[in-house]
Amino acid sequence: MASSPWHLRQKKERLAREIAANLDFLAGSVTSQGPRGGWSLTFKVDGKTRTKYIRTSVVDDVRRMVARHAKLKALLAELAEVNWDLLKAESEPGKPGGR
Repeated sequence: MASSPWHLRQKKERLAREIAANLDFLAGSVTSQGPRGGWSLTFKVDGKTRTKYIRTSVVDDVRRMVARHAKLKALLAELAEVNWDLLKAESEPGKPGGR
């Protein structure tokens, strides 16, 4: 079901607020360093895997920040869809808010 431009703009504003509230993030995966203990954050840079050591005292914080990254990716995908729908809705001649 197509939404009106007004509803789409409202959704866009909500998504923008949600994105702004989740900017404290880290990209990557938290992994255990096996039997010797410890934790690391693994991520890619220019196609190469990089690893950073995580102090045990901040493992939970890093996990939360990694989860925020996944949430941000989903929010950005949703925002891209809303932007597309808004572009289509506002460019339709003869529609309120259209050109």
